[in-house]
Amino acid sequence: MRDASAPPPAIELRGVVKAFQRKGAAAPVAALGGVDLDIAPDQFLSLVGPSGCGKTTLLRLMNGLVLPDAGAIRVNGAAPRPGPETGFVFQSFRLIPWATVAENVAFPLEVAGTAPALRTERVAQYLELVGLSRFADAYPAELSGGMKQRVALARALATEPRILLMDEPFASIDAQTRELMQDELTRIWERRRGVVVFVTHSVDEAVLLADRVVLMGPRPGRVLATYDVALPRPRRGVDVRARPEFAELRAELWARIREMVISDPGSDFFRRSG
Repeated sequence: MRDASAPPPAIELRGVVKAFQRKGAAAPVAALGGVDLDIAPDQFLSLVGPSGCGKTTLLRLMNGLVLPDAGAIRVNGAAPRPGPETGFVFQSFRLIPWATVAENVAFPLEVAGTAPALRTERVAQYLELVGLSRFADAYPAELSGGMKQRVALARALATEPRILLMDEPFASIDAQTRELMQDELTRIWERRRGVVVFVTHSVDEAVLLADRVVLMGPRPGRVLATYDVALPRPRRGVDVRARPEFAELRAELWARIREMVISDPGSDFFRRSG
């Protein structure tokens, strides 16, 4: 039961069900099977679980990109819908190749009808925040993978969304850059706060970044457990990983995910390795 003195959740899901009809399939595939979840204001929450458990589907439902088949979703007290109050960072960078870095960051502001002067100010502000001011006139082809992801992050932040949804944003960059981006995201979030919902397959990443980790079960996805992350902030990767609280929570999550994967012969893991 929710504490009556606590502020209302920024995102609230009750009994959310979603299925998709795949081409050639006789029946719809159940993606989510009754998800209940509250996400508090200014909370950094990570979603983890085996492949195919509906983590990305859950993000798209929170953004209003798809609608639930059953259940209810409220985002800041209203039905979710795509717009400037919700930023979305994808695994693929999705930058406009013929536009400069500054033009890519400005794009959602243009769509939102932001005045040119404010648009210029915001672009400069968020390029500075992600350390790319010197590359404002560069094109995506001239950037490294980590720099492209910084542009994608600046673009998502430029509309100053109250909620930031991130779908495995660091999965396609190398290991060293990934650790740097984790520290960068932590620094940015600790400075500006707001809600972040972060999907990842990396248990280490989930524990390192989040205030709370949600463990989802295999398809149809559902919430199996939630874990509060008892690690201090400000938080930086090397120091945090050395703490016993990090190791204990990582071990607990990994053991549960491993058991789910090896006990399900129809999982994506066995399809990839078979």
